[in-house]
Amino acid sequence: MAYGYIQKLSDKVARTHVRYNNRYGTAIAGDLYTAKDLDKTKKYPALIVGAPYGGVKEQGPCVYANELAQRGFVVLTFDQVHMGESGGEPRNISSPDLFAESFSAGVDFLGVKVPFVDRERIGVIGICGSGGFALSAAQVDVRIKAVATTSMYNITDVRNMMPMDKAALDGMKAQLARQRWTDFENGYPEYIPSFPEEPYPDDGIPETDPLTNEWNRFYAVKRGHHPNARGGFSTTSNLAMLNFPALSYIEEISPRPILFVVGDRAHSKSFSERAYNHALEPKELYVVEDAEHIDLYDRVDRIPFDKLEDFFKSNLK
Repeated sequence: MAYGYIQKLSDKVARTHVRYNNRYGTAIAGDLYTAKDLDKTKKYPALIVGAPYGGVKEQGPCVYANELAQRGFVVLTFDQVHMGESGGEPRNISSPDLFAESFSAGVDFLGVKVPFVDRERIGVIGICGSGGFALSAAQVDVRIKAVATTSMYNITDVRNMMPMDKAALDGMKAQLARQRWTDFENGYPEYIPSFPEEPYPDDGIPETDPLTNEWNRFYAVKRGHHPNARGGFSTTSNLAMLNFPALSYIEEISPRPILFVVGDRAHSKSFSERAYNHALEPKELYVVEDAEHIDLYDRVDRIPFDKLEDFFKSNLK
């Protein structure tokens, strides 16, 4: 297993590291997955897989790409700008515009630089927070022909993520505004990692609240730990998420199809349900039995690969 990848690469799959720029000129680091016996004189449908919010390509995306490349897709995974091996300074900054743009930059790359990709058959998969950014990109980028989300979070839906009254919201804004003064004085933004530099032993995870416990069961142990994914982003990144809702135009994705995949026990199910209710047909909400939110990151016995394969092969004709 290559260092940092949470799943061993199939001996039927080739993985090639690639780099390309987004439209702002920032370098994006990616991995291109293909079946080893792929006939590169032909053209194939392609998928772009985005990592959970704060995650990197060596985590959930490598699991999806490893499997879907064996099913006839060319698959691109990537690190978000300001994250992992991609460019962008300072590090650990997030932006709904930049993060949606990364999906469109992947379409640029696949459609121009990969001759065996059919540029008219490109779809995207967003895991967790990338689900919201993938949908946001598809709202305006009609080159994206189909979208699937798994365990979707809409990170810009902060007000529903942390329900609060006006006083609490005003207090949050005041705290973030004060942090801007501090960041400017220090010359760098505050970033407080959530996960350790080295993974905890499986039986040594500290007990906290139920949600933190769940994140730790993936990110803080060998199962999903990666040194480039310590959790979250700079404190003041929340300002952009408060101010720029990502899914204001989700109905404009129609008539291109959307598949929302959720676990029946996922704490995040309401994000997919709200997005599904606002989207227009064709759309589907697919519930995976006996699955919590993080199970759709890496559990190949829970991720519905047959469903994903059928959805994209039916819609990337």
